[in-house]
Amino acid sequence: MAVEKRLIRNETENQRWNRNFSELLQELRVAQTGVQILFAFLLTLPFSSGFPRTTTLQKNAYVVALVSAAFAAAMIISPVAFHRALFRQGRKPELVRYAHRMASGGLACTLISMVASVLLITDFLLSTWLAVVLTVATGVFFLTLWAAIPLFRHSWIDEDEIEEDEEFAAAEISDDDQPASVPGL
Repeated sequence: MAVEKRLIRNETENQRWNRNFSELLQELRVAQTGVQILFAFLLTLPFSSGFPRTTTLQKNAYVVALVSAAFAAAMIISPVAFHRALFRQGRKPELVRYAHRMASGGLACTLISMVASVLLITDFLLSTWLAVVLTVATGVFFLTLWAAIPLFRHSWIDEDEIEEDEEFAAAEISDDDQPASVPGL
């Protein structure tokens, strides 16, 4: 970990923005695939034989799921269009900030679509009260994993990390601020 921190510390601001953008693109690739599969499923649903039997609640849940999946896809894919528009203009910080906002919004829309899809399917198969309970539980589960834990994690202090930070600080003092050589890099 100390070597990683040293490498990150020695990167230029431009390198940091490039790294941040690269990491964000990797995250978006994962999210984009899931959203596109969900959206494709939702697009085919009205053409299935059982769809005419859906209730008003189920149709409303379907529309919410479909529209929020479309919004999620648009938001998650939008950094690509933004990158094309800003290509080679030296505006990477603006691009990274925009992409971060779109990724966050896309995940929020994905959450809405997933929860609405759960409501649609569970209400079709089960009683409405059980469907609502399962849908709320699903929403709470998603919010716990996607929001509560990451926000709570910001304040966690791991003893291993403290020890690594102390080792890093000691190595930094003894190296007289000379960059460390990293085998294989």
